[in-house]
Amino acid sequence: MTPEPSDRPVALITGASAGLGLALAHGLADRGWALVIDARGAEALKDAADALADRTDVVPLAGDVTDPDHRADLVEAITELGRLDLLINNASYLGQSPLQALATADLDELRRVYEVDVLAPIALTQALLPALTTASGVLINISSDAAVEAYETWGGYGSAKAALDHVTRILAAEHPALAVYAVDPGDLRTAMHQAAFPGEDISDRPEPATVVPAFLQLLDSRPESGRYRASEFAPAVAS
Repeated sequence: MTPEPSDRPVALITGASAGLGLALAHGLADRGWALVIDARGAEALKDAADALADRTDVVPLAGDVTDPDHRADLVEAITELGRLDLLINNASYLGQSPLQALATADLDELRRVYEVDVLAPIALTQALLPALTTASGVLINISSDAAVEAYETWGGYGSAKAALDHVTRILAAEHPALAVYAVDPGDLRTAMHQAAFPGEDISDRPEPATVVPAFLQLLDSRPESGRYRASEFAPAVAS
């Protein structure tokens, strides 16, 4: 179905079938935002869209953010909606599980990490900058504490997120009319986090929904472009 032009604010969230991306989609839907959501798994994405559809307009598009054709589909959906107020580059790839030391890491896996975590967000941002600029919108790149801390075996993912952080800073310098953020949500109880610690109990990590208020406060307060931790905006719910 072709989406109608939206009179609501519009957000595009990648990696939105589960985890943080899905939690953010629900948080924005509760505020009346229209959504374009993406993930690789079509069935899980449809389930996510069905759960959101009673509150807002949602366009689910399954595909891989590294695929130029899929990115073109996302851009087309935004064009049909007629606006883009928020882009959240949330889709990420951790790499081989268990994580590998850089000295022995598979280079094809590292290339995949960089394709998903760095190049795809740049490519999607390039394609959507005109719409974001028209709306004086907000760009959020999801970061990690691994971008600033040197954890053994986290070299691929951590260095990719560090690169994304710097990309964020450069985009902010090049586009001062936009609000451009790298946001570290903290450790969360997600499938990706579980893959980083196979066989371990991660039930002590907070659910992704607990950090949504921090992201909403970020959007409300719209501070200076830069890198932030979710806990800076809602310390009671983000750790």
